[in-house]
Amino acid sequence: MSVPKAELHLHIEGTLEPGLAFALAARNGVELPYAGTDALREAYRFQDLGSFLNLYYELMAVLRTERDFEELADAYLARAAAQGVRHAEIFFDPQAHLARGVGMGTVIDGLWRALGRSEETHDVSTRLIMCFLRDESAESALATLDAVKPYLDRITGVGLDSAEVGHPPAKFREVFEAAAGLGLRRVAHAGEEGPPEYITEALDVLGVERIDHGLRCVEDPALVERLVRERVPLTLCPLSNVRLRAVDTLAGHPLPAMLDAGLMCTVNSDDPAYFGGYAGDNFDAVRDVLGLGPERLRELARNSFLAAFLDDDEELRSRYLAEVTAHPFP
Repeated sequence: MSVPKAELHLHIEGTLEPGLAFALAARNGVELPYAGTDALREAYRFQDLGSFLNLYYELMAVLRTERDFEELADAYLARAAAQGVRHAEIFFDPQAHLARGVGMGTVIDGLWRALGRSEETHDVSTRLIMCFLRDESAESALATLDAVKPYLDRITGVGLDSAEVGHPPAKFREVFEAAAGLGLRRVAHAGEEGPPEYITEALDVLGVERIDHGLRCVEDPALVERLVRERVPLTLCPLSNVRLRAVDTLAGHPLPAMLDAGLMCTVNSDDPAYFGGYAGDNFDAVRDVLGLGPERLRELARNSFLAAFLDDDEELRSRYLAEVTAHPFP
């Protein structure tokens, strides 16, 4: 769907399509344990978040050089632009690269080669958000924040991702306080496979401004009421939720009820190479399966720009919102 939209929940490592993975593997002398792209796609039949993450980290091995990260980001931006994305706030996972001996500068400089020219080449504005892996230690997160300080001119915010259960947000209180002190925006994955209490903790302990996923808030009416009252954006990822078994079927997704409750929902792609669709594909899916009409779809698109970290360019935000208002739905 080509309605103008912002993508606020997108892991750049999760845009690694099989064809690019094999091309980078060949260039970098990395041997992948798959016969070819079809066999790799077959491996994308995940049972849960854990089985997805195992493959996700395995394929990262092909990303070695600035050129690799540049090509990864550029390929995503081209696909996103073709599906109506006008602004993208892109997550990256430096700890997973540092652990492989790939330096922070290699990752950020490579990504920035694509992001820095994105408005010119793809007509897409961008922001870069560095995520901490919640299944790593709090000390590792602090060391990662310290390592990114020379690059803060390119970093808009910090996030928290990876395996949620057993790793409550409070574990990362210190690093989020430090990030706030550096003027960085704050987001966190919460309430995907973790309980609603993780959402509350992310808000109260980490001071986050957006909740990534937040699906399980519907289990706590008082929390829903709070999220509505405080206008906390939720960056939902419907196709991801189905592939990772957060919901059994797309038809059973609570998005319509969440919108009816007044929650500030947005629709995003998460890890689109793995989950069967980019931002526009997710919009198509909720239209076709959940029966969302033009005004609901327009609301989702409008929410995405209202929730975006565009406070430094309100003129651009206003322009994007005007594009949403003017968009003709069939």
